[in-house]
Amino acid sequence: MIILKTKSEIDKIRNACQIVKEVLEKLELYIKPGIATKDIDKFAEDIINKRSAIPSFKNYRGYPAATCVSVNEVVVHGIPSDYVLKEGDIVSVDVGAYKDGYHGDAARTYMIGNVTDKAEKLVRVTKESFFKGIEKAVVGNRLQDISHEIQKYVEDNGFNVVRDFFGHGIGRNLHEDPTIPNFGKPNRGARLRAGMVLAIEPMVVEGSYEIVTLNDGWTAVTKDGGLAAHYENTIALTDNGPEILTL
Repeated sequence: MIILKTKSEIDKIRNACQIVKEVLEKLELYIKPGIATKDIDKFAEDIINKRSAIPSFKNYRGYPAATCVSVNEVVVHGIPSDYVLKEGDIVSVDVGAYKDGYHGDAARTYMIGNVTDKAEKLVRVTKESFFKGIEKAVVGNRLQDISHEIQKYVEDNGFNVVRDFFGHGIGRNLHEDPTIPNFGKPNRGARLRAGMVLAIEPMVVEGSYEIVTLNDGWTAVTKDGGLAAHYENTIALTDNGPEILTL
């Protein structure tokens, strides 16, 4: 069941989202070669805690960290570790914050120093596909109008969208209905209505979209070892179009 949010509920989600935004903006300056992914996690968690919030992901279904830090071929759910970032890596950081009973959620992919032209294009197209998708996040459209627009833009640029993971509704719970694929035919799915709050998150790979989950039960990697990028924002649907709460 899709839960429509009131204005006061959207205000609370926005507050949580602004904490997520702060973390992701500060990571832009913090992340560089020589930083371990576990340091990224601690940096993010410290900011969330200072804002009297709780990391949404920590202990969620047993997940052991405050953030997901996914390097190179890791698509999502990379567990922070001793791995040290090096020149040429790309790293996706997914952050959630829970405050006053509501969640905010967003992700960015950062380029470490000089990356290959293809890696730069992958990161750029992933971000651009989000904005293409939300052009369709208009009251009266259907959910998969967003999905189709993301898929078309990604594939037109020579990449693939992941089929195994999806965007989602968000509010009192981190994951709510509806499930939002990044692929599909237009004019399908739930009718978009004012008050929907959605986490739209293209996950894009340079090669095959086939995914394998490692033995830790979390880390999802590309089967062919190709690079992956991730870009996510939480948006609220209004009668005047989508408001991006994490920007």
